Amino acid sequence: MKSTGLYKASILSALAAIIISIAGCDDSKSYSELLRDEEIATNWYMANQDIELNVPEDSVLKYGEDAPFYKLDDDGYLYMKVINPGDPERRPRYGDVVYFRFLRQNINSLYKGIPAPWVGNANDMNSPLGNTSLIFGNKRVESTVQYGTAIQEPLKFLGYDSEVEMVVRSYQGFTTDQSQCIPYVYKVKYFKAEY
Repeated sequence: MKSTGLYKASILSALAAIIISIAGCDDSKSYSELLRDEEIATNWYMANQDIELNVPEDSVLKYGEDAPFYKLDDDGYLYMKVINPGDPERRPRYGDVVYFRFLRQNINSLYKGIPAPWVGNANDMNSPLGNTSLIFGNKRVESTVQYGTAIQEPLKFLGYDSEVEMVVRSYQGFTTDQSQCIPYVYKVKYFKAEY
């Protein structure tokens, strides 16, 4: 009888060891851990940038490759550097269709030292992404919402034919990136729909 009890105890111990080793191999992270990793990677990237904490009241923004990043929200989810302000006389109005071309780079990968190529539709007119457009000011239409809220923000300050670089945390980025907590650096150019 004692040997049967010892046998059962050995089986239970072996099963417990297997369960513990399987659980220990699980590399998945909780959503809050992913958000924390995203914050760390974004802060690391922004630590190497010149940052203005507020947009000037007159909305006259510095621009060019050496321009600072402007913090566009209180939480630090969105920063914008103006490369080219575009035409200030031709700004989008609420409801206008605005076309844009973009490239983006994964900041989490950069932080980890993993190669992070620029991807998007800016350099390939035959990209599977096709023509990307949004309806300015509309945050309900799926064709616009899929690109997140950040993609529209520069248009509040700039005209058509403008070009920006943005750092976007997942909360304001493409909907496909939000659950994965991936921050990106974007290069975006905006164009007027010509009908």
